[in-house]
Amino acid sequence: MTPPHDADARRAVAPVICYPVETLPVPDMALYGRARETLTKVDEVTVAPRDASCFTVPAGHFFRITSVEGPQVGDLNLWAQNDLSERFYSGKTRALHGTHITTGQRMWSSFPTLRPMATLTHDTLDWYGMDAFGGSVHDVIGTRCDPYTNQLLSGGQYHHCCHSNLIRALADHQGMSYAEAEPFVHDVLNVFMCTGFTRDTGQYFMKASPVRPGDYLEFFAEIDLLGALSACPGGDCSAKHSSDVAACYPLLIEVFAPAKGALEGWQSPSPNGYDRSHGG
Repeated sequence: MTPPHDADARRAVAPVICYPVETLPVPDMALYGRARETLTKVDEVTVAPRDASCFTVPAGHFFRITSVEGPQVGDLNLWAQNDLSERFYSGKTRALHGTHITTGQRMWSSFPTLRPMATLTHDTLDWYGMDAFGGSVHDVIGTRCDPYTNQLLSGGQYHHCCHSNLIRALADHQGMSYAEAEPFVHDVLNVFMCTGFTRDTGQYFMKASPVRPGDYLEFFAEIDLLGALSACPGGDCSAKHSSDVAACYPLLIEVFAPAKGALEGWQSPSPNGYDRSHGG
């Protein structure tokens, strides 16, 4: 097809940010920083390779996801502890903060509550930035590896994709069947995963994660949380996922309580203030 005469002019139109964040509520990182100095560990969960586990975090507590034995990425789901319909909204988090998130940014919940679920308070990989390929860590663009796409592309029946791992973990924790749990599993935060989009075709890519044992991503729970973390079958995602080919390692989840009074003045965010009348 012959391009129109003004094709270059159309391409040259400058973009605008869809959701300017200057008026977005800002987390009190100084308060969180002071509270971090008082932490006491109250719980821990080790997630086995190619499996997932659930954990709970009370509002006002911190949790960390740590690489403990070798390079490993994880797929994280979050829900309001007492209402699974309020879940992490990766698409809105991406629209507000960008394709990858780090310290000072937040994981936002789904409609109609749309409020901060967790704030990232420390990231030992924040030095990575954006590499020459356009890759970065902790993405909110990939959905999670799943058996349906795997079957579509390879014809196989693989049962330890992150989607299935998260279903099993949630079902076991909630006393549900797998069929009941599956609709609650949602698009993830890809913890430690290094990803981007190719510049020529715009395809989602992954590359070896820069994570090493001792690296961690830390969060502050803004509301009472139920989480589920899958140790991805792709290991460090340097070559392949949805199989048993990659070397995989466990991930450690730790929950920490701040000292009494360390969060003076902090309040758990209320649900979104929109009245839900929708013009009716």
